[in-house]
Amino acid sequence: MDGIGRRDVLRAGAVAGATLGAAAATAGAARAEPAPERTVVLTGRLETGAADFVLLPLDVPPGVRELAVRYTYDRPPVPAGTPGNSCDIGIFDERGTELGGPGFRGWSGGFRTEFAISREQATPGYLPGPVRPGRWHLVLGPYQVAPQGLAYRVEVTLRFGDPGPAFVPAYPAERARGRGRAWYRGDCHLHTVHSDGRRTPEEVAVGARAAGLDFIVSTEHNTPSAHAVWGPLAGPDLLVIPGEEVTTRNGHWLALGVQPGQWVDWRYRARDDGAHQRFTRQVRSRGGLVVPAHPYCPYVGCQWKFGYQDADAVEVWNGPWTYDDESALDTWDAGLAEAVRYGRRWLPAIGNSDAHSSPQPIGAPHTVVLAEDLTRDHVLAGLRAGRSWIAGSPQVQLDLTATGHGRRAGIGERLAVPADAPVDIRLTVSGVPDGTLRLITDEGQLRQEPLPADGAGTLVWRTTASLAAYVRAEVRHPRADRAPGRGNSMGPDLPWGPMAALTNPVFLG
Repeated sequence: MDGIGRRDVLRAGAVAGATLGAAAATAGAARAEPAPERTVVLTGRLETGAADFVLLPLDVPPGVRELAVRYTYDRPPVPAGTPGNSCDIGIFDERGTELGGPGFRGWSGGFRTEFAISREQATPGYLPGPVRPGRWHLVLGPYQVAPQGLAYRVEVTLRFGDPGPAFVPAYPAERARGRGRAWYRGDCHLHTVHSDGRRTPEEVAVGARAAGLDFIVSTEHNTPSAHAVWGPLAGPDLLVIPGEEVTTRNGHWLALGVQPGQWVDWRYRARDDGAHQRFTRQVRSRGGLVVPAHPYCPYVGCQWKFGYQDADAVEVWNGPWTYDDESALDTWDAGLAEAVRYGRRWLPAIGNSDAHSSPQPIGAPHTVVLAEDLTRDHVLAGLRAGRSWIAGSPQVQLDLTATGHGRRAGIGERLAVPADAPVDIRLTVSGVPDGTLRLITDEGQLRQEPLPADGAGTLVWRTTASLAAYVRAEVRHPRADRAPGRGNSMGPDLPWGPMAALTNPVFLG
């Protein structure tokens, strides 16, 4: 069980064992008089330094129609600067808890205090299906444990009766009505009530259409449960691609374009040899993409610790532009120069809203990708190749090309020219009033021009492949006025404001 140590499982069994023994005795007595439901109570206490995932075994008898769970844990006061208690929950069925195994039946993290599973339906975040007899396991994830420890109580209600009809998944189609080879706009990082979002899938679909998006990717934390409801919400005008945000203790990554219903395990750390490579290979082997998400997010467990050797792209812009994104952009740009220097594969950049609830806008930002058509495979191929740029809003339009030696190349492409042949870089933008255009190479910024009040303009710059190994573009909003008592989110040291658009590079030479 790589990623979940044997010590952790044994320890969890000891925590739950005494309470389960008492529950089993009560259950045995209850069998003399059949009842429509039975409740088992599991209690215990976790100390600071508890295992990442604590397994609570639960023996499910035959004839159970629905399994319902409710849990609570204490939240004692803690000194300022000390993490308080925070505990996630999920469940595995009788098929086991092995890393990447078939027993996964759902996860809600810390977003819900109760859930239910039956053959016919399940709480969002959980997978409908038969409640078969055998040893199931509840999984507690003590994300943070206060110095006083964490006392928990889990109530499991087993409801008996006819199992009801089987749930029929409605997966989205892999194709929408496209425009052939064209630029398509999409948000590859979104959440609904199937993880920690507040919007329903129906509301997200409405919001995506309102934002002018052609496609979205369903990326719930650690569960594929939403995949099965997107079918009737997609349509000829909106492609919905299944995915998952794999939320480990050492960073989050987007599994884009997984197979419908495919689950990717997250119960590992960067120090667990081979676990991350195992699951990234699993996603890529089925045509999906591996994308580290918000790598400089300052929250516990969010900062990226796995390196980029197993990635297909990187999310450099997540939601409103902040210093976290500036750091991600700088790291990504340094990686471009390194790829050129050593002749290595380069990582494309993407940007997404990571919208969870109102008023967070869907599609701010989003990625604009050049695809052969509006299908899952073509969109993923465009993202993988880096034929894309990032827009802060649907109002922003952009075009970046390099022309020289009788040839022309666009974003994500290479212009093959002699080292000293003149190359004209042309950047055309609209939708960014009073913004700033920037052209950046492996030397840094080499050209900057302002945009007028109407937000439209063109910058033309001549260079050579000997002077610029690549050229990429940024479009910045103007800096906000620093009124008394109000700061600029980008600080006083930058001459420009938040990002309005940025491109992947055009390579020269």
